[in-house]
Amino acid sequence: MLFNYVIGVSLSKKDNRGKVNKKTLLTIGIISNILLLGYFKYADFLIENMNSLLNSHMSLLHLALPLAISFFTFQQIAYLVDSYRGETKEYDFLNYANFVTFFPQLIAGPIVHHSEMMPQFSKTKNKVKNYHNIALGLFIFSIGLFKKVVIADSFAVWATQGFDVAVSLNFFEAWATSLSYTFQLYFDFSGYTDMAIGAALLFNIKLPINFNSPYKATNIQDFWKRWHITLSRFLKEYIYIPLGGNRKGQYRTYSNLIGTFLIGGIWHGAGWTFVFWGLLHGIALVVQKIWSSLGFHMHKILAWFITFNFINIAWVFFRAKEWNDALKVLHGMFDLDKIHIAKVFLKNIIVTSGESLEQDYKTVFSFQNPLIEYFHELVLTFGLKTYVNLYISEMILFGFIIILFTLNSQQLGLQFRTSIKISFPLYILAIFSMGCSLIIMSLNTGTVFLYFNF
Repeated sequence: MLFNYVIGVSLSKKDNRGKVNKKTLLTIGIISNILLLGYFKYADFLIENMNSLLNSHMSLLHLALPLAISFFTFQQIAYLVDSYRGETKEYDFLNYANFVTFFPQLIAGPIVHHSEMMPQFSKTKNKVKNYHNIALGLFIFSIGLFKKVVIADSFAVWATQGFDVAVSLNFFEAWATSLSYTFQLYFDFSGYTDMAIGAALLFNIKLPINFNSPYKATNIQDFWKRWHITLSRFLKEYIYIPLGGNRKGQYRTYSNLIGTFLIGGIWHGAGWTFVFWGLLHGIALVVQKIWSSLGFHMHKILAWFITFNFINIAWVFFRAKEWNDALKVLHGMFDLDKIHIAKVFLKNIIVTSGESLEQDYKTVFSFQNPLIEYFHELVLTFGLKTYVNLYISEMILFGFIIILFTLNSQQLGLQFRTSIKISFPLYILAIFSMGCSLIIMSLNTGTVFLYFNF
């Protein structure tokens, strides 16, 4: 923090009489930050690849990743660039330190801009209790907690089973696995963001919106305007535009897009699957730009269907620990020769209390006809309920209903009023969300936010 603050202050000075010119100083600042991030996050990745290419046996460092290093590195690089551009003011070190380490959004964002945060920290009015902000903050926090604990962690069970445990997957299992992770990631990360926004409001600090119903997007550009909005902003302002943006011709625009998303991919994690995920999104944006430039149009429902399925398939690479895990899931998703429900997977998604129910069903309805047996397996997987958990198919349907037909947390927040008479249904929703979350948290241990990994 001290290093970046000193350089930022030097860059923001109007005179340029220092021993080192501003461009060189900015370069030193950016490279220092990137090298620090690279050492902790990518050293073992580089060693593994060197060992593979050179057939060497260099030992891995196994470094502990400093908490939130990806986020505070981007945040401070943005501060240095803005200081170089003359877009910052003279800030005292305490406010700058608060800007970098503000705990609600420190771990996983949003990636905040200095101009959004610094004035709020120094504003006298924000140091007085604001009961509307406290009530609104608790409301948004409760929605985020429900998303994480009740919804995301439910999908996590099936996603983990499919990606990390199952040796092979058939058609239904593979789609259940991919969709489970698609919903897990959204509800986990947007839930964390809601909790960060809600916690910040308790201190009268307003964080920027980071999600705006991204799975309603009808093209990939629209998706990135809705998903992890602050990361998209950073990639655009500090990577895409400095590379030339769309100012240097059509082909340069396309290469800039792909290059930007390759960087976005590797930023998320040290692995070739992340790079490939970024490449897929970069290519998709190029295809979408070409499509738009040709004047083609697509029906809204079809456009949504294609966009959502592309995102869902791309997430497979984002989630997979190894290439083989991704290929296993994709093979199952498009292997139409094995459209059946495996008994092993079935037992894994049915909790212990439901096993007797499954056995009773099999005993009563034991048929020899293959067609009836096939229908029988579908009923077992998609029809039976247990007293503890909902089946994966019902949860996926529930997920689709939420992402497509309900208001998101920010839209609900706009309807929130401190008056109980006006916002009584929202108060009930908040109490219900908090209650369910606390009950499940008391029964569960070991949960973790996905974006801690990035």
